[in-house]
Amino acid sequence: MKLHTFARTAVAALFVAACQLAHAHAYPQHQDPSAGATVPATQKEVAIDFDDGIEPAFSSITVTDAQGKSATSGKAVVDPSNKKHMSVGLNALMPGVYTVAWVAVADDGHRTQGHYTFTVK
Repeated sequence: MKLHTFARTAVAALFVAACQLAHAHAYPQHQDPSAGATVPATQKEVAIDFDDGIEPAFSSITVTDAQGKSATSGKAVVDPSNKKHMSVGLNALMPGVYTVAWVAVADDGHRTQGHYTFTVK
């Protein structure tokens, strides 16, 4: 009888741990511009909304042109009133393909990263 109770407790503990791990990372929910989008040269910023709050000191967005030159006008910022929203301003854009690379460190310290491209017409 005690072994059965121990086994159920162990399974429940593993389930809870797995659920916490599944929600421990911040993943993009919305990107502006979105991956593969074509935007006008007047695009002023790149903004990403995540599914979890992120730590401003360890999270970033970089945008580079096809030659690898930075296209941002400063550092990425996390909105203090919405820790799920991060954005970065852009310099004047020329036609071409731009790469967005992001790093998000969730409030609990778990790190995710990714990249995508958009085109300026």
